[in-house]
Amino acid sequence: MRDTRTPPAYAPPPAEALKIICKTDQFAVIDKPSALLSVPGRGPDKAICAQSIVQDRLGEALTVHRLDMDTSGLMVFARTKAAQRALSMAFQDRQVDKTYNAIVSGVPQSESGRIDLPIARFSRQRPLRHVAEAGDADALPASTSWRLLEPLDGSARLELKPITGRSHQLRLHLAAIGHPILGDVFYGEAASAPRLLLHASMLCFPDPAAARQRCFDSSPGF
Repeated sequence: MRDTRTPPAYAPPPAEALKIICKTDQFAVIDKPSALLSVPGRGPDKAICAQSIVQDRLGEALTVHRLDMDTSGLMVFARTKAAQRALSMAFQDRQVDKTYNAIVSGVPQSESGRIDLPIARFSRQRPLRHVAEAGDADALPASTSWRLLEPLDGSARLELKPITGRSHQLRLHLAAIGHPILGDVFYGEAASAPRLLLHASMLCFPDPAAARQRCFDSSPGF
């Protein structure tokens, strides 16, 4: 476990960097830029976030899930209380399919794999998480599948699918197997990239107003 890193002062990107991919009466799917909080943080200096920007544009944006501030990509906000309940249940019941694109340090020796490492419910040093040790009473099961997309020069592009949804799961799991995500200020080397190279590239969920699955894609900007 690395020592806690002190992040720079919060400096969100301009509001226009957030793109609304799809809006209906029930939900809004957005493409969140890196360096933007998903929901308000503590203190007035952290009030600007994806939720506040969507509220300014659409009037209502109810939280269903979150992305880490440094992670870019697809998120969905509910626009009614009923949709929020339905979408939250879909996430809870694992009816949501999420895929991420990342560039990691080093090249894995195999074409694909699965990481099964429990993550402790409580952090030793906020906001860091840690892989739970044997016998930890607060251990939560955590699983991530990965696939090699492209070997690069000293790094590799991976497709990541979180089977569970623990805080910092992808970042922590990749670091634990020796392939930290480039630009990771917490579990890797912040100077290895100008930003965290992790992007939520695909999101599929049950439409809260219709008996069908809705799927959205977004290309990473790296």
